[in-house]
Amino acid sequence: MEIEIIKKLGLWPESKKTTTQKGIDELENIGYNLFYIGKNADLYTCPTNEAKVLLVRSDRTSVFDIPLNLEIEGKGIIQTSISNFGAEFAKKSGIKTAILSQSVDKTLQIYPRCQMMELCKPLEANIDGEVVQFELIFRNYLTGSLYDACQNGIDPYGLNLPSSLKQWHKFETPLFTPTTKGLKDIPLNSQKVKDTFPEIISSLERLFQDFTKFAYERGIIVVDTKFEIFVNDKGEWVLGDEVLTPESSRFIAREDFEENNFTSMDKQILRDFGKASNWKEQSKSLKIGEKLQVNVPKEIKDKILNGYNTILERLSK
Repeated sequence: MEIEIIKKLGLWPESKKTTTQKGIDELENIGYNLFYIGKNADLYTCPTNEAKVLLVRSDRTSVFDIPLNLEIEGKGIIQTSISNFGAEFAKKSGIKTAILSQSVDKTLQIYPRCQMMELCKPLEANIDGEVVQFELIFRNYLTGSLYDACQNGIDPYGLNLPSSLKQWHKFETPLFTPTTKGLKDIPLNSQKVKDTFPEIISSLERLFQDFTKFAYERGIIVVDTKFEIFVNDKGEWVLGDEVLTPESSRFIAREDFEENNFTSMDKQILRDFGKASNWKEQSKSLKIGEKLQVNVPKEIKDKILNGYNTILERLSK
């Protein structure tokens, strides 16, 4: 399906600029055409009239929504494997994802980076008089921005948490902290979003709890995760491509966590490095289409890649 048809069907947001750049030869030669270059993955139209696209993960890496000149060799293949695992886990829990079971020819060199995706629209709803899209976040522990807000007496999600709670406090049931999805993620009232999508939120909470237990038994602490929801052409809600992966979740090795070492096995390693290197401030001078030129030591890259490998090995054993 050509990109112009996809646009006419309302399945591609006007805010995302497409490209006329040619993609990978072995895909282009059999009818897959590159039409969008993302921060970490590229999208191709498919040589059929079905409403689907081919997602091809690169080794490009970004944090804080900043485009970087950074690649971590091998990350894209591992990330695709973890994403496929997460989609299968969700499927077994009765939750549909946008990832389709079909893919490109397995003999293609690019195959390990590929996922066929159903074309869907982002879930939207009117919250407090404004139509918004969502990032639906569940947390097992009090840490990060929520801990900072709690310490400062700020209640961005209407949760009424006491300021006396310690960092890494474990919640008896997962905390739901939704935000808008956009250039800036804005916290939303947790109960209002639950009331708007009661079936979706309860299903995701069960999935998160089941996965938390599953991962714990395999040596991984799930700190939190983010779900993005879409609606297909049948009106069904589905999960996006990053389902229970280190791109959408924070994972800590259980043996580290039990020794109060809270180093994540995911992009938090890079976020910490980027924060210390003041990347956010540097990125303010970037022009449209530019990437921030960064110098990341090999030991940081290796630590991230080893974390991804450990996650995949433990989850799939």
